[in-house]
Formats: sequence, structure tokens, C-alpha cells
Amino acid sequence: MTTYNDMTMLSIKEQVLGLDTEWHHARADGLAKVSLYYHSLGKNGKLEITATKQIGTAEDLSVAYSPGVAEPCLAIKANPHTAYDYTAKGHLVGVVSNGTAVLGLGNIGAAASKPVMEGKAVLFKKFGGVDAFDIELDCPDPEKFIDMVVALGPTFGGINIEDVKAPECFYIEKEAQRRSNIPIMHDDQHGTAIIAGAGLLNALKLVKKDIGDIKVVVSGCGAAGFTCAKYFISLGVKRENLIAVDIKGVVYKGREDITGLSSYLAEVASDTPKRTLKEAIVGADVFLGVSAPKLLTPEMLLSMANDPLVFALANPTPEISYDLARKTRSDVIMATGRSDFPNQINNVCAFPYIFRGALDCRASQINEAIKQACTKAIADIAFSDKDLFGPDYIIPKPFDKRLKVEVSAAVAQAAMDSGVARIQLDMLQYRDDLQD
Repeated sequence: MTTYNDMTMLSIKEQVLGLDTEWHHARADGLAKVSLYYHSLGKNGKLEITATKQIGTAEDLSVAYSPGVAEPCLAIKANPHTAYDYTAKGHLVGVVSNGTAVLGLGNIGAAASKPVMEGKAVLFKKFGGVDAFDIELDCPDPEKFIDMVVALGPTFGGINIEDVKAPECFYIEKEAQRRSNIPIMHDDQHGTAIIAGAGLLNALKLVKKDIGDIKVVVSGCGAAGFTCAKYFISLGVKRENLIAVDIKGVVYKGREDITGLSSYLAEVASDTPKRTLKEAIVGADVFLGVSAPKLLTPEMLLSMANDPLVFALANPTPEISYDLARKTRSDVIMATGRSDFPNQINNVCAFPYIFRGALDCRASQINEAIKQACTKAIADIAFSDKDLFGPDYIIPKPFDKRLKVEVSAAVAQAAMDSGVARIQLDMLQYRDDLQD
């Protein structure tokens, strides 16, 4: 039987195509059947657990389990921090979801979210060398979900909250972190913001604009859009120069529906007479879309400032297509969420290395200093490629091996500098270790 461990889709096709008629037929029937076949190939799913210690004899067993296992148990009881020394805690991340906002599929429930969460765990291992496994909680109630996440703290060195719907996700992440002593991050919020921020910083270098002078329009105020808006401000965009737009139009001060569950929108509400995306986009230097397909028309793009930056991240169909944007304006710098166009805003450039760096210095949280250090490290990788850096290369590719070293090291250094690291690393030695 063909195995699948450590294979990419390409390597699987190379080994199976032409040898396995079922795979060939699946290819003919399109991606849907290919994906179902892939997930059932060999051992079902995408994860397995392997032992890191040898258990080949009775003596091994007596140390790995009873009676020898009592010794690390007693050591941890005496000093809980030694769990990092005697267990997998220090290199283990929990990928936790309730399935209320899964990719573009919406609220499909905990069980149906499992393939995505398994995939996330695989990416942690593949890119960051971080062990991870998924936990799907059949728990739409935010308070109960928080209780469960916090209760998982003894098991993991960090928790990646995934695919939890807005606006509950904002409160869930904040409250779970407040009650925990391990880093907890909702990647749907911060991963997108960190990568988009790196793209923004590099694109501004190309168009020679100062971040304090630019006007930004953010379309979409869900988990990613809202957090991107706040993060851009933390990077230097002036609050008065940013306009957020949601399904009801411009988010402006005094809008009657900014109450209750939508009260979080007050943080990005603008003092402006503009009420529509069409009005808001006039003269803007940057458009960031995390919203819906084809919202940005050619006419809107033409109304933007010189050398506009368009990050159209709706997936799979962006707010404006790459080809249409380039056809409309030759001076546009374009990024999307797709891998088949330049400048893909892909969270995998960040989250494996954020957690790798945070785990290695035993950080208690992922703070703003860590996020900004991550953004700068990602931006610097692309900027350092002088022969490639340009409108079609403002952020590194996801498979760039430098990400593991540069971003993980930047995260660890920022954690130590900002006081949230429990141990101090020798950074020269650490960078060498990351090369392995």
C-alpha cells in the first residue's frame, strides 16, 4: 500500500500516478475526489503519534511507565515548570476549534472541522518542527469554550485557536490568554495581520510612501479584517487615515448598530461623512480586502491614489482579480490569498515560527512586540533578495527555508526583550540549532 508520511501532493502523484488506477480516475474526476482519496490514503487522516523514546525491553517499559514514571511525576509536582524538561509540553501545540467559522465553509460544526485542524497540525510540524495535534470541541458557547481551552493548559506549551467565529473570537482569545500562563493565539486574526503587515511595509518602500501619511481602506470587519485594521495602526498608520467598511457600509462613529455583539467595531469607527466603499476608496493609498468576491471594481481602483497597494484576500475569488487589477492600472502593487499569483498572503509564513520561537523561550504569551518582530523579520527576508524584490515579490514564499530561522529567532528575541520569556537563549546558538 502506498504510504503518505512526509509526502506533498506532488510527491504522492509522482509515486502513484500511472501505478494506481484509482488515483488516475480520481484525478479525472477533479479536485473533490482527489482530496477525498488523499485523506483516506494509507492510514485515514493526516496525523499519527510516534514515540520519542525506545521501548524495546521490559527494562525500558519499567522506566517509560510504572514504576519509573513516578519520578518525573513527583518532580513536576514539586516544580510544575519541570514539565518542560520531562514531557513533550515544551514542543507541543494544541490546535483547538469549535468549527463555527471554517475557511469559506462557515459554521459546519466541530466534527466537520477536523480535516482542517489536522492539516494545521501537519503545517506546524512541516514548517516549524513543532509537534501539534487537533482538538475539536463541540462547544459553541464562548464561556464554556474558554473554560475548556484554559483547562488544556497543563498539556500544551501553546494553543492555536482556529476557525472560531467573530465577534466571539475576540473575547475568547483575550479571556483565555488572561487566564493562562502559556501563549494562546487566534491565527485567523493575527496570522493574516502579521503577513499583510510585512507586505505593507515592503510595498511602501517600493512606492516611497511614509506609513504615517498613507490612507487605508479595510473591507471586511470579521476576525481577520478587524485585526488587520488595528494592527496597521500599531505599525504606524494614523487612526484618522483608516476607514473600515463592513457589509453595512463604512464603520463610522455614531452608527446605530455598533452596540452589543458589534460594539467591538467602535475601535475602528471613523469620524467621516463617507458611507460606502465607493466613497471611502477615493484617494486611498491602500485597499485591504478580507471580505467578498469582486467588491472592488475597476472604477474604484482608478479612483485610488498613485501607486496603489491592493491586498485582495477574499479566497478563492478575491475582491478584484490580479489580472483585472493589473490591466486597470499598471502602477498597482497587488497581493492575494492565492498561491497562483504573486505576493500570496499566507499565514503559514508566520504561525509555525511564532509558536516555535515562543515555545523555545517558554513564553507566557504572544504580545504586540512579538507580532511586530515577526512582521519585520518576514519583510526583511524579501527585502534582502535584491534581485527579486519588486512589485511581484514583497513577501517571501511559504517554502522559503529562511523563515524558520529568521522569524523564530526574532520571536524569541522579542519575547526575551519584552519580559514574557521564562528562559534566556543564547541567540547565536539558537540560530544554529534552528538550522538543523
